[in-house]
Amino acid sequence: MKIFKNPPRESWDEILKRPVMDTRELGASVEAILEDVQANGDAALRRYSHEFERVDLDDFLVSEDEFLEAEAAVPDILKDAIDDAKSNIEKFHAIVEPERQVIETTKGVSCWTRSLPIEKVGLYVPAGSAPLFSTVLMLAIPAQLAGCREIVMCSPPDSDGRVNAATLYATRVCGATRVYKLGGAQAIAAMAFGTETVPRVYKIFGPGNQFVTEAKLQVQRTGVAIDMPAGPSEVAVLADDSCVPAFVAADILAQAEHGPDSQAILVTDSQFVIDEVMDAIETQIVSLPRRDIARAALTNSKAILVESIDVGIDLMNEYAAEHLIIATRDAESVASRIENAGSVFVGNFSCESAGDYASGTNHTLPTNGAARAYSGVSVASFMKTLTFQKLDEEGIRGLGPTIEVMAAAEGLDAHRRAVSIRREYVGS
Repeated sequence: MKIFKNPPRESWDEILKRPVMDTRELGASVEAILEDVQANGDAALRRYSHEFERVDLDDFLVSEDEFLEAEAAVPDILKDAIDDAKSNIEKFHAIVEPERQVIETTKGVSCWTRSLPIEKVGLYVPAGSAPLFSTVLMLAIPAQLAGCREIVMCSPPDSDGRVNAATLYATRVCGATRVYKLGGAQAIAAMAFGTETVPRVYKIFGPGNQFVTEAKLQVQRTGVAIDMPAGPSEVAVLADDSCVPAFVAADILAQAEHGPDSQAILVTDSQFVIDEVMDAIETQIVSLPRRDIARAALTNSKAILVESIDVGIDLMNEYAAEHLIIATRDAESVASRIENAGSVFVGNFSCESAGDYASGTNHTLPTNGAARAYSGVSVASFMKTLTFQKLDEEGIRGLGPTIEVMAAAEGLDAHRRAVSIRREYVGS
């Protein structure tokens, strides 16, 4: 990790830069895949499954027999863990539909809202070097709670043409309607445009590699909604000398093992903390199976010494981390001053892994600074809100002149006439 000591505020933007890759060539490759799938449907999907996943599939849809085999293959201890996590996530995400409240904005003019589930949603569950079955819980549970009619999921198959067993078990207990053995940009294309086999959806959710991320951004421009812009995963830790350095090191490494493009930021007012955390990282990393990936990620990572925790709070709000751990005295008070973060972990025992798996919050979060404006996935992400208004005769008489004046000022005479014709009808 690179170390910075009391950097001036004008240098923060440069210090806090995320890893950047040149996506121009990637963008062209993804665009070609999207166009191919849109034009050629399942035939294109078969070609890409052979080319990228080294598997030949006659049918992309996961069968009932495959679900049963997966359930038998998952150890009971893992099933219990998934069920426990599911219960916590359901408790946190459960909502009660509020009663409709009609607001009379002026005499004779009533307005109200109605929230409805998005009818068809697509979930992408990665399965590269580590099958992320926990993502099923984070996406399918709020989708089901929202009441989405069709919940389609895609996840890359292994070399035997099968989706990870734990992923399928989680899918079955969380209520996705159909699962397809598809990965990469081609899976996003299939859900965005539809094929002979895969139904078209209205909104796509889920993390993925740079191809998946680029594909989501491109299909968004065609009118398909996505959950949020996403980049490599990241964690920031704000710590003082009340932290446990071994805990901080473990959290940094937990993030670093995601991928070589992940990033961890440590901000502290104590040089002692930096020294101890660095030592603990070196002690812990040697036993990690994914230590080479973690070491690569640490080259993108930084430890920043600041004058005070107050300055650290400002820096963290500037960074807008996907995951932010507060390991300080009065951690709840410090956390209350955080304005920009995807998810905040308060206190020494609140490890990021808890949110990743089972505390109840969601791990599908905005990255790359998007937390300044975006929220993590929730039930609301799977819903849309319609607004309604009703004007009676008294309403068009009273509000009509205001509308007419405004429409005329914008030069939109047909808008004005739509009001005046009604005013004439009611004798106003």
